[in-house]
Amino acid sequence: MTTGLLSAAAAGAADFSEETWWLVLLKALAIFVFLVLTTLILIWAERRIIGRMQQRPGPNRTGPFGLLQTLADGVKLALKEDIVPATAEKVVYIAAPGIACALAFVSFSIIPFGPNVSIAGHSTPLQLTDIPVAVIFVLAAASVGVYGILLAGWSSGSTYPLLGGMRSAAQIISYEIAMGLSLVAVFLYAGSMSTSEIVAAQQDMWFIVPAFFSFVVYVITMFGETNRLPFDLAEGEGELTGGFHTEYSSLKFALFFLAEYVNMVTVSALATTLFLGGWRAPWPLSLVGDDVLNTGWWPVLWFVVKLWLFLFVFVWVRGSLPRVRYDQFMRFGWKFLIPASLVWIVAVAVIQGARLFTQTSRTQTFVIIGVLAVVGLVIGWFSDSRAAASDRPRGGWELGEVDPFAGGHPVPPLPGQEVLVSRGPAASSGRELTAAPTAPQEDHRG
Repeated sequence: MTTGLLSAAAAGAADFSEETWWLVLLKALAIFVFLVLTTLILIWAERRIIGRMQQRPGPNRTGPFGLLQTLADGVKLALKEDIVPATAEKVVYIAAPGIACALAFVSFSIIPFGPNVSIAGHSTPLQLTDIPVAVIFVLAAASVGVYGILLAGWSSGSTYPLLGGMRSAAQIISYEIAMGLSLVAVFLYAGSMSTSEIVAAQQDMWFIVPAFFSFVVYVITMFGETNRLPFDLAEGEGELTGGFHTEYSSLKFALFFLAEYVNMVTVSALATTLFLGGWRAPWPLSLVGDDVLNTGWWPVLWFVVKLWLFLFVFVWVRGSLPRVRYDQFMRFGWKFLIPASLVWIVAVAVIQGARLFTQTSRTQTFVIIGVLAVVGLVIGWFSDSRAAASDRPRGGWELGEVDPFAGGHPVPPLPGQEVLVSRGPAASSGRELTAAPTAPQEDHRG
């Protein structure tokens, strides 16, 4: 069975035998333009959709339907005064936005937009390049991209940007582990890490069906990897005044802004490629005779439609969910997503081996296991939340805390403490103190 999967995947590998230098440059330019235009439209769409969710119109003045508002804001931002803090490490401070933005664009180079097409007499795949470990390349680029955020926070010479950079580093490292583990099931199913071969392996069935649990984990980690609500803790305005880019302005801030949205497009494109069949037409359009809708330039349309479905989810979640606490966020990643992904990988490997000796349908087995895994994940999360709530200490005086009035000024209670109202030095005696009711004052005014 494994040999058959490998052979099928190899048969669907992209063919770059007729590539020329100008074709490579043309496709690189096309990807750059596609990402920039998608970012401009996505920002406009995000503001319009959230505006509708909040019963307001959103941008609707600059250009038809406000379509040019994002472009106008980008030009205005780039032309603003560029302020550099006096205590900043100048070289690193300037290089950090470029690192974050460049690696965001590089990650898109292995995404297949479609099959082989003819361009000026040359047969070429609608993909810039492909390598045997293409998916690992995307994860590696995301890992290096976090250096741009971390260095930006450190080089600013300010406390809050440094805290935001440290948060982002811990966040991305934590959720990148879970993201990588969620993709192992896809590798086992496709028999390859090449993106074009993974798309070819989904000719009969998209991997969202047998690898449903991996899909759920990947979608959750998408938000953690891109610092988006409800996981935008690296930019928590209530705690960090803006996060790692607090001291940035003008074009440098615009590069960070662009990198965030390009990363959203990249992880959405990767999800489309790994779980939704990539550029393949959805059912029932895939039933059209001679596979017409999966040849030529039609697949680009299917790919873009699937891509925008994920981008809409990003916007929808931002307008619906509040920001989580940092401890909740990290506990969820380390205590649930990573262990559950490890168990799921073992289950996939066992099922793949067991199918050699049983007649159980692979699709039915994976769907049942995937649904049970998701239900178990939800139950475990709520159980842990209830356990954490029950273990929370109650009654600050029973824990032997200091007198809140000992320093001369009242100290507010910590979470979980219940301090009775008290006044004066008697608070340190350990007795339960309550505020005595005061008699109403008589009004002697004439």
